[in-house]
Amino acid sequence: MIVCGTDDVALRTVEQLRGIGVEVVVVDEHSPEATRTALDRLGVRWQQRGEDVAAALWAAGLEHARAVICTEDSDLHTLGTALLVRDLRPDVRVVVHLDNPAVGRALEDATGRGSVVDVAGLFAPTVVEGCLGRRGHELDFDGERFLAVETDPPRPGTLRELYGDLAPIGVERPDGELVVGPGRDVAVAPGDRVTLIGSRDELRAAGVIARVTAGDRAEVAARRVRARLGAVVRLAGRYTDGAVRRLLLAGAVLLLVLAAILHLVYRTELGGHPSFLEGVYFALETSATVGYGDFSFAAQRPSVQVLGIGMIAVGTTLVSLLFAMVTNVLVSRRIEQSLGRAAVRGVRGHVVIIGMGAVGMRVLEGLLEREVDVVVIERDPDHPELQEARRLGASVVNGDATHGRTLQAAALDDASAVAVLTSDDLTNIEAGLAVRDRLRTQGREDVPVVLRVADIALGARLQRTFRFRQVWSTATFAAPWFVGAALGLRVLSTFYVGGTPFLLTRIRIADDDAFAGREMRDLVSRSRVIALRHPEDPSVLERPRRGTSFRAGDEAYVVGPPDELLRFMRSQQRGAGGAEAG
Repeated sequence: MIVCGTDDVALRTVEQLRGIGVEVVVVDEHSPEATRTALDRLGVRWQQRGEDVAAALWAAGLEHARAVICTEDSDLHTLGTALLVRDLRPDVRVVVHLDNPAVGRALEDATGRGSVVDVAGLFAPTVVEGCLGRRGHELDFDGERFLAVETDPPRPGTLRELYGDLAPIGVERPDGELVVGPGRDVAVAPGDRVTLIGSRDELRAAGVIARVTAGDRAEVAARRVRARLGAVVRLAGRYTDGAVRRLLLAGAVLLLVLAAILHLVYRTELGGHPSFLEGVYFALETSATVGYGDFSFAAQRPSVQVLGIGMIAVGTTLVSLLFAMVTNVLVSRRIEQSLGRAAVRGVRGHVVIIGMGAVGMRVLEGLLEREVDVVVIERDPDHPELQEARRLGASVVNGDATHGRTLQAAALDDASAVAVLTSDDLTNIEAGLAVRDRLRTQGREDVPVVLRVADIALGARLQRTFRFRQVWSTATFAAPWFVGAALGLRVLSTFYVGGTPFLLTRIRIADDDAFAGREMRDLVSRSRVIALRHPEDPSVLERPRRGTSFRAGDEAYVVGPPDELLRFMRSQQRGAGGAEAG
């Protein structure tokens, strides 16, 4: 295989390809010494890309290549290389990394379905789920919906005793150890975290997820109404300040006092007194100088007429001041927001996104689709995505997320989650530690913090040392999609179990496949076959048992860690006629 580029995704893809025994040649214009050393350690040849890109590709062995993976430093270079490869060898499989979805869809028409991988689009849904605190990931088995759900064992027992036929794919121990693909006889206890796959009905029957009742729906509707009212109150608070609120309070108190005085001293034509409500109405219309004519001071004694004059003078003054102050607040807020200098007001339960690149924008869109308020922190005030973020309705704060003032301006103390998503590991670590420190001082250590770190080993150490729970790498997450597409496999989903990425893929069993005729009990692997679809009745998904046999034409849905899954699948193939693409 030929890999064009040496970014994080490219290097992780090369590692996984070499891990399953695939020969790789890397083509790139510049390769830092550290990258060359890593490639040498993996036994990968590096071919320099010069002015003549075609010559570099031929020198890398394009004539005999099985696939070309294009993931370069810009969409322009990647697109150019992909189109060139298509011209030079129309029959070779091309896998492309593009951040622009529109360009990706257009290119996919030329390079084939599933050939364009949008890393940000793949990674963002998992970040959104992490920010929302969800402990489940929805999986699409070609029309059949399943859930991968984390749950805590209610009591000690084996997985079979506690969860029956649900498919366990991981058990995370309290010390951080992850048991991948555990058998159903593995013992678990409270404090462990078990990840299971099943349909919603199966998970409800096992008590893993709650049944939805009419009362639950009513409570959800009530919470939605409360959330809407709260949003209105917070919106009003966002565009007012202390002076405006004090003026409104003074006006309300004065209105009530004047209403009480009118109720006592004003004489109607019949010689009585207006009710208190009529007094409120009369005081308000007099202060606003509306003058409907239903009340008048013309026939009142002089002292009451003087009161009326004072009401008009004070009322018009208060109204003029209120209009002036509200206009000043609105204009100044708008200017500050456009410059990213305003402290966010009136938000609670929002998500703070630090870093507005391709991944940050996709996460923002995913959260807004779920009607979650978002505050963006971005150091660069001229970042091209900021205008779009404001247009979508996010609040923007310009500043360094490692500074307490910036975090305070983003209302971190009232946030429900934080996602640190810049493209620089050091910046993310510094910001993550600053966020963690501030949340700890507020006694809110349970707030989810998603940390993007490209270095996998460093991410694991951060989880162990600083107790970050969600330290994820886009490269680790996306590389299996490139490997699977390059091998002709059908990757359906990637998700995390603890800090380990898992892959869901579909394979079709061929006549000469090593799977054909074998039983589940014969397969020794940490990858787990979740379901089978038989060609004679493709509308039915069979849940395999230990004695279930694979037959030619079957489609198998397999879950496991990417390295393990790809290695397992490749080891079962017989030469080039192994598992076909789904």
